[in-house]
Amino acid sequence: MPADAPSHAVQQSNGAGIALRVAAMACMAVLAALVKACAERGAPVLEIVFFRNAFAFVPVLLYVSRTTGFSVLKTKRLGGHATRAAVGLIGMVCGFTAVSMLPLTESTALSFASPLFMTALSALILKEVVGVHRWAAVAIGFVGVLIMVRPDPGHMATLGAGFALLGALGAAGAMIAIREIGRTEPGPTIVFYFTLAGMLLGLSSLPFGGWTIPDTTTLVMLVSAGLIGGTGQLLLTEALRRAPVAVVAPFDYSQLIWAGIIGYLVWDEIPRAATIAGALVVAGSGVYILFRETRRLRRSV
Repeated sequence: MPADAPSHAVQQSNGAGIALRVAAMACMAVLAALVKACAERGAPVLEIVFFRNAFAFVPVLLYVSRTTGFSVLKTKRLGGHATRAAVGLIGMVCGFTAVSMLPLTESTALSFASPLFMTALSALILKEVVGVHRWAAVAIGFVGVLIMVRPDPGHMATLGAGFALLGALGAAGAMIAIREIGRTEPGPTIVFYFTLAGMLLGLSSLPFGGWTIPDTTTLVMLVSAGLIGGTGQLLLTEALRRAPVAVVAPFDYSQLIWAGIIGYLVWDEIPRAATIAGALVVAGSGVYILFRETRRLRRSV
């Protein structure tokens, strides 16, 4: 989830916000599929990270030029951006690795653990008060994770599941960092510096033989991953400009539907019953945490 949306006033519409959020989740599902396909064709993860971020600059910079203007990229908090980028890129690398090792639906379902990690980290790092209801939701959510990650080698690669959960933890840590830096930094600024850091991280592996020369098809998919990933990030931001987070965030779970459709059409994947059951438990826990958080914020206003 991105940081605070740009300050430019737009017409509020819950329907538009929901539509944008669902479209963003479709983009993220397509991105994950492209990452998986590129990895299967021999592209190393850090090379994929480079293309994902380098070509994301195309929609990101177009968005900045048409909304806030490039002056928004000025910052005095490079340290905060570096922290957010480091944590977020750890999550991205682990998440991409998980996608390359697991069925698309499995890796997507496990990524839903991120809100659970975020709740725990907000208490540990930001010292936010987390009531018994939210802690109970976190505990139930992790039961859902255990349902999905049952130690059965015939169903799921344990190593891949570990990377998926590390990716979810990294994403949660990035959200905590965004919550802190977002007090002074606009959303486009945070997205810009994260994208720049991701491009540099991927590029840094080139001198060490961490790249392969992609064929034409793989190159097209790598470039598409960047364009679609950047577009998805901007759709997430725009959704928050149109509607409150409490309205649009539950629709993040629509990504599992998109992933299931793509996985079936491209890889003939059929989600396990345990994956669906565990994902429903995790999703329900996440929505309940969001509900409790929204009530807490309303009381504090």
